[in-house]
Amino acid sequence: MPPPGTTGPDRPMRADARRNRTRILEAAELVFAEQGSSGSTEEVARRAGVAIGTVFRHFPTKDDLLAAIMKNLLEQLVAEAGALSDSEPRTALFTFFTRIVEQAAARKAVVDLLARNGVEIRLPELVTVFADAVGDMLRQAQTTGTVDPDIRLPEVMALLASTSQGALHGGWDRELRRRVLDVVFAGLAPKADRPTDRAR
Repeated sequence: MPPPGTTGPDRPMRADARRNRTRILEAAELVFAEQGSSGSTEEVARRAGVAIGTVFRHFPTKDDLLAAIMKNLLEQLVAEAGALSDSEPRTALFTFFTRIVEQAAARKAVVDLLARNGVEIRLPELVTVFADAVGDMLRQAQTTGTVDPDIRLPEVMALLASTSQGALHGGWDRELRRRVLDVVFAGLAPKADRPTDRAR
């Protein structure tokens, strides 16, 4: 049994510990976005308003902290996909696609740092949930006639990955991201709605 005041398999995290963890993650994302690999856990602690020992208690290494940032982001994206599916089924896929590309560009420093450090994030369950959420939006878009019925989920996931990586590593500005997404969305549209098909 873990000692009082700590967490363990049978002891949920206390409310103050949850708040500290949230503050640490928010501060860490800002620090790494600004300073890249030179960002320190000491600076993260200062920004979060907690002791350095509190940071290490939640995240023993910098790699643990970076992995937690990405896990948190993936959970947020899954929740966002579900909310969009409920509120705007016709355009949810395109809205979500746009937000993913924008977020990839905004988080360039953090993701680059993850890649340089060789951090492996093994989140198979969350990745599956994420793909299922995108699949739901794809089916909704096809049902409402905004996406061609022949488009399959692996194609959409590949497009999401490639455009996000382009925005991330290519330094795409806002205008280039918009133009690329316009091309992608035109390619996803039903064949009869594509300009090249109407001209034939």
